[in-house]
Amino acid sequence: MKKINDITHIFDEFNEGILIINTDAKIVYGNKAYCDFINMDISEIIGKKLKDIRPGAMLPNVLKTGKPILNIPRQEAGEPYFVNMYPITQDRKLIGGISVVTSIQQAHDFQRLLREVERSKQVIKHISKISHSRYKFDDIIAVDPLSVKTKSLAEKAAATEATVLLQSESGTGKELYAQAIHNASARSGNVFLAINCANFNPSILESELFGYVEGAFTGAIKGGKIGLFEAATNGTLFLDEISEMDISLQAKLLRVLQEQHIRPVGGVEEREVNVRIITASNVDLLQYTQDGRFRSDLYYRLNIFPIAIPPLRDRKDDIKVLTRLFLNELSKRQHRSLSIENDAMQKLYSYDWPGNVRELRNAIELLSYLSDNGLITENMLPEAITQKKINEAGTLSQKVKRFERNEIYRLLRKNGNDLAGKRKTAIELGISLASLYNKLGKEEQF
Repeated sequence: MKKINDITHIFDEFNEGILIINTDAKIVYGNKAYCDFINMDISEIIGKKLKDIRPGAMLPNVLKTGKPILNIPRQEAGEPYFVNMYPITQDRKLIGGISVVTSIQQAHDFQRLLREVERSKQVIKHISKISHSRYKFDDIIAVDPLSVKTKSLAEKAAATEATVLLQSESGTGKELYAQAIHNASARSGNVFLAINCANFNPSILESELFGYVEGAFTGAIKGGKIGLFEAATNGTLFLDEISEMDISLQAKLLRVLQEQHIRPVGGVEEREVNVRIITASNVDLLQYTQDGRFRSDLYYRLNIFPIAIPPLRDRKDDIKVLTRLFLNELSKRQHRSLSIENDAMQKLYSYDWPGNVRELRNAIELLSYLSDNGLITENMLPEAITQKKINEAGTLSQKVKRFERNEIYRLLRKNGNDLAGKRKTAIELGISLASLYNKLGKEEQF
């Protein structure tokens, strides 16, 4: 048994109990964990027959069969454990047997460790697929005074850990702002993940956010799946179109924000999370709460740091700079010089851009393809952009409506385009908030 003795010092580092016997079923080694387990000193057992020390021991049976005996449940002084027993051979000759004793608690701890390792692997895999946060505040064009004010407010939000609500029309760059806030925050070294709540039905969105355990539902992948809250640990999770989240799921989101714990779908154990939440909406969430479509308690929890991104028609001074930027980008992509004549630029400046920056970008790209020599001229512009001047003639009623809208926009640029700004504007104009909404038009009530 010399060679066995040469390696037994390694077993003293094990948490599992290790016992070795020779072919006579006499004990030749027991590590510290095993001696502690049977409450005896090593000197009391060395050289003794195992059956004399532990009458019910099954390790001698391994010597008779030469085959291992695995996963045998046992109990000692009320403590459950299981034993794995193996033959020890040398040059294909049996020279002894070894018993490995593992407590149930050790097994659970090991399984938990394996689950954590597997979850970590899933996090890395998840992040490698969907993590991206390339935009910074330097990427946000802000020349118009209203844009400068909004950008400054967002920079202040980035310096905090507050939950941010970005409220604006579609196409204004909400995710650009969300990424910029993340990249300027203390969490910038960690992951930024985004999901559009309108793209999923309630059950799928729940599993995407909170993950699920194995067997949670038909089609669940083996081993389960982590959710975005876990994948974004120590980072930022951006929930776009939060208004479209099902009311029942809103209650679960509120609990996560309050308790900082999530429970995967089909699971019983809660997991702690540390994630900053940025949400966005292109509708008036406060109005949604009044209509019963959004939980008021969740609204106030999300609205800690509200930021209203103004529509492009309210920050006209940004149009020229954005147009030049898009032309430069397209020039590099198309390997030719692109430009726009002044009359065409003035038409762009006069247009209201209901689709905001996204519409402007798409329009410039289309015009670049239509231009043979790289110069965008007025006669190339779509009718939707050029017809504004024709419409300005109109009836007296139409002219009055246009004047009212322009005056409302002027005051909103000064007061802000959020709900508080609209209320202040309505007071200054001597009209109700409902009347202000009616004069703006339904499509602009956000």
